[in-house]
Amino acid sequence: MTTPNGYSINSTRSDESEDEEPLIENDAAHPQCCSTRLNLAILMSLGFAVVYALRVNLSVAMVVMVNTTDPEPAKNSSVFHACPLQPGMENTSDHIAQPAGVPQYLWDSETQGWLLGAFFFGYLCTQIPGGYLAGHYGGSIFLGLGVLGTAALTLLTPLAAQMGSYWLFALRALEGFGEGVTFPAMMAMWARWAPPLERSRLMALSGSGSNFGAFLALPLTGYICQTLGWPAVFYICGGAGCIWSIFWFALVYDDPRTHRRISEEERDYIINSIGPQGTGHGWSVPLASMLLSVPLWAVILAQMCSNWSYYTLLTSLPTYMDLILHFDLQSNGFLSALPYLGAWIVSNLSGVAADYLIERRVYSVTVVRKLFTILGLLPAAGCLVAVSYVGCDHILTITFLTLSTSIGGVTAAGIYMNQIDIAPRYAGFLLGFTNTFGTIPGVLAPIVTGYFTEDHTLAGWRKVFWLAAGINVGGALVYTLFGSGKIQPWAITEEDRLEAEKKRSRSISA
Repeated sequence: MTTPNGYSINSTRSDESEDEEPLIENDAAHPQCCSTRLNLAILMSLGFAVVYALRVNLSVAMVVMVNTTDPEPAKNSSVFHACPLQPGMENTSDHIAQPAGVPQYLWDSETQGWLLGAFFFGYLCTQIPGGYLAGHYGGSIFLGLGVLGTAALTLLTPLAAQMGSYWLFALRALEGFGEGVTFPAMMAMWARWAPPLERSRLMALSGSGSNFGAFLALPLTGYICQTLGWPAVFYICGGAGCIWSIFWFALVYDDPRTHRRISEEERDYIINSIGPQGTGHGWSVPLASMLLSVPLWAVILAQMCSNWSYYTLLTSLPTYMDLILHFDLQSNGFLSALPYLGAWIVSNLSGVAADYLIERRVYSVTVVRKLFTILGLLPAAGCLVAVSYVGCDHILTITFLTLSTSIGGVTAAGIYMNQIDIAPRYAGFLLGFTNTFGTIPGVLAPIVTGYFTEDHTLAGWRKVFWLAAGINVGGALVYTLFGSGKIQPWAITEEDRLEAEKKRSRSISA
């Protein structure tokens, strides 16, 4: 960021520590309100809301897509309930009626787990290529096509389910394949658009759209399933993604330098703030140095640990609400959504708070990222442990689950934007790299949950929550010991060094 003495916050200065880097004076910053970069963050946030609606709709729809959890129960056997049925439900059937002509399927718990995890098999494949290409060409085309492609495939979900579980698995994997480029493309775009002192709040706002999407999709999916039938869920979500794509391609540009409607003052402010790191990385990347980077592996491991609990709840919470707590479908969707409303609010507040601490130089970037990661992971783990021991108490269960995911939103200003701190130019590629590993829990968590909860007992679910909590603690420990917020030496090119020397010479001559 350009400062009174001519330096950018991303410039290389070997004689100064991270805490001594000069920051821009407040009166030199272009106002964020109604700015092009804020409009980009809002549109991006809406896009990720659609992305997560496309991702989680199956979690709720699954409750009515199957007409029983055990397709072939033994004759004359009684149905076991881990928790007592709510008043008025004693004589009701677990079967949820659908409009005439809407099919339901005989999928056991293991099959459901595989179908819920199928998305992430494809999602794994395009993270790194998407981040690499977005860093070279710009992220807007990849983010737009990722959402559009996933939305179009979602429209085919009812047909694939009718053809069989293998076809549905393949379709969900293809959806993940298309959506895998979206988050790396977002990071590549913010490397060119986000002034360093606004990174936390801009990126938290755009990324928090995923939580907002989950908050909207979970209850709406339940309502649509009961009124219109589960196929309508996929038609509506897919259509929303296609409509969003039209606005995205019409309004968004890869770089402030090429944007046709941005003001000259804002364009100059962004370009000068980011410095030479705000350009594409070309075809070559320092891959060997990245693979040996301890701070990068700290991000990878911490993100994997955080994602385990997030994906466990994202994919399995509706099932827990249905089979253990016995909420009806509409209540199930609403209560499953509450944690993500909390996470959306907390992640945006944490982004503002992190930028304030960095701008006021209360803490260094490294300390801020570690602080927000610890505050997001450890209390959330404690809440998951508490859930495993409150048993069938509906109020306490909902309270602790909501607190766990809401508090987890604090990490939005921690590990989830650390890639752009340690290597701004390669941020998109790094996010693809870290997200590839971070997606592994999305594949494994539903399968492991299905394995632990085959008998639908509280003891099985206790194992699920304890495992997620322990993994959270491990992630916080690893990142605290090895994380960093400094630009890594391998991320600084000779061009960066020459630019820094030129600015230093101009400052001295002035």
